[in-house]
Amino acid sequence: MSEQQSIDLEEEYGLENPVMPYLRTDRIPHIWCPGCGIGTTVNAFAHALTDSGMDLDRIAVVSGIGCTGRVAGYLNLDSFHTTHGRAIPFATGLKLANPATKVVVYSGDGDLTAIGGNHLVHAARRNMDLMVVCVNNFTYGMTGGQVAPTTPLGPTQTTMPFGNFEEPFNLPFLADACGAVYVARWTVYHVRQLAKAMKEGLQRKGFVFIEALSPCPTLYSRRNRLGDGVDQVKYYKERSVIKHGANTKEVGLGYQGDIVVGTFVDRERPTWLDAMNAHYTTVLGNRYTPYGGTDV
Repeated sequence: MSEQQSIDLEEEYGLENPVMPYLRTDRIPHIWCPGCGIGTTVNAFAHALTDSGMDLDRIAVVSGIGCTGRVAGYLNLDSFHTTHGRAIPFATGLKLANPATKVVVYSGDGDLTAIGGNHLVHAARRNMDLMVVCVNNFTYGMTGGQVAPTTPLGPTQTTMPFGNFEEPFNLPFLADACGAVYVARWTVYHVRQLAKAMKEGLQRKGFVFIEALSPCPTLYSRRNRLGDGVDQVKYYKERSVIKHGANTKEVGLGYQGDIVVGTFVDRERPTWLDAMNAHYTTVLGNRYTPYGGTDV
């Protein structure tokens, strides 16, 4: 919806789009293709912000490069559009420089798990107090539809014209194995559940990983004759199975197969900053002044 359309609705019907206050309306219309689900995830995030009741001045959003990487530029929050694959280290520095800030990393599967994969692994291992939203469309949507670390076995990509033969990541298992305290997966069909997971993620201390499955109708769907965005959302509806607490080893994704969704991991362990403060307090006693108090 454009800013003018929103104004028309408000003037004619007394209606206001509840998402608009969270957007930089001067940058609308956005760049996303018709049928893309990234905007739906932003809608869910806006509702999560509202429901969380958090002070928006204490929230920062960091994105990398790619279609999802443009989210930071559209949100009317303190935001950073960083270099390719480096959203998590930027976010880590931001969090440690200002521990009172809730930092959200919002980027795509290619940016976060390919060139940025090393940072994902170690941020989860350290339990940095970050919420990572990974919009997974199984491809590199902005740069031509190349095979990604999440592309299932079988579908064609520009760099796999005869079908992908590389095993994809099972992202919830990866995040779980590396130490994330909260791991969930939903699709853009599950808008309310996704918004609830984002709200819960905002309220958690530690490394939070939320995978949001989203169509890429222009490249992934078209190349593999999967129809448009609506067709993919119908697929999400028909083939998704909710299994809260599922073993993350068993939630890997096949090509157009069943999709296990839900909250898989919900546990507690000290954040990196809390662990550092506890360690140096034990070793140095009153010679050490804890840094940053406690995380948000």
